[in-house]
Amino acid sequence: MKKLVWLTIVLFAVSAVAQNNIALPAGTSMKVKLENALTTFSNKSGDPFSARVTEAVMLNGKAVIPIGATVQGRVTKTSEPRRIAGKPTIAIFPETVVLPDGQHFMLNATLVDTSVRNGTDVNDEGQFKGKGHDGKDMTEIGMGTGGGMLMGGLIGGAKGMLIGGAVGATATVAHWMGKKNSAMLPAGTELVMELSRPLEMTAAANGQ
Repeated sequence: MKKLVWLTIVLFAVSAVAQNNIALPAGTSMKVKLENALTTFSNKSGDPFSARVTEAVMLNGKAVIPIGATVQGRVTKTSEPRRIAGKPTIAIFPETVVLPDGQHFMLNATLVDTSVRNGTDVNDEGQFKGKGHDGKDMTEIGMGTGGGMLMGGLIGGAKGMLIGGAVGATATVAHWMGKKNSAMLPAGTELVMELSRPLEMTAAANGQ
């Protein structure tokens, strides 16, 4: 009888430990909504960000991370290249998930997608890339060149057109190269993240 009671206690303890040692596997997706805007012109490396979980993260039919949990992290990079040079970049690093009951767990995840479109994307390193130069930029450069040629032609004939075109193109390109290319993730933007490493949701990891 004593052995049976002892075995029951052991099995109960093992079951309790198993329930308290939940691990979400690497590659698990998390859908969140950004609570504060992130921009290349106002944020810098080290700035915090916060996002709310909008879809419960399930494991074996149970909600391990419920809707309303908070993901907290920091900005690791922002860059605003010249208009012609490249695409503006925002990189973030999710660090912690906070459950509605206050429990904190270490998080290592990568951004894989956003709800922002119009020429933006997320690269393989999890960096949000804004728009680079596009057809409108090229049209404006062309209009600058054409405008210069027109004015040059009115003033100095064919030779003036060539000179005017060169001056117009140079001035327009210089104008665009002097402008910065910005990117923004507005508050309310939907983000999709994937766990880079298993998320250990244990008492030890929690630190409570």
